[in-house]
Amino acid sequence: MEEVFINKVANSGIETINLEEYFPVGERVFIDVKELLFMGLVLKEKDFRDWIKTHNWEQYSQKYVAIYCSSDAIVPTWAFMLISTKLSGIANKVVFGDLNALEATLWESALNELNIDQYKDKKVVIKGCGDLPVSAAAYTNISSKLVPVVQSLMYGEPCSTVPVFKRKTN
Repeated sequence: MEEVFINKVANSGIETINLEEYFPVGERVFIDVKELLFMGLVLKEKDFRDWIKTHNWEQYSQKYVAIYCSSDAIVPTWAFMLISTKLSGIANKVVFGDLNALEATLWESALNELNIDQYKDKKVVIKGCGDLPVSAAAYTNISSKLVPVVQSLMYGEPCSTVPVFKRKTN
């Protein structure tokens, strides 16, 4: 008599979301204004404007760019605005902040395209391990979007999950 194997995972009704499918593809670049400060402390307007005029902005074509100052210096807001205007129409996206802030923004935009309603009252697992660098921001973002609609939310693989959320039943 032949033994029949039943795939309990396939029959569980668990929906899997693989965030890698939504990964924002493209090079990330960080412009650190700290490198443009006199003695690492002061932004000299004339020198800064000269840098703005002579800098090769085309190198950021089709890239995602984060603009920030990693030192404790006080940088006037207009400096970031000037850089942003030079990148307008060249870079795919420009954000104020470090590379983590850039990732969070890119993931938020990508996950806003996801139709969350399709997971209403379902058991959902967010796939964990993968080949692409999915940030914690992406997992946080998708969790916030799913909690109001799903029956339960898990992390990992359908055969081995970590419970994250379960809706209380009345």
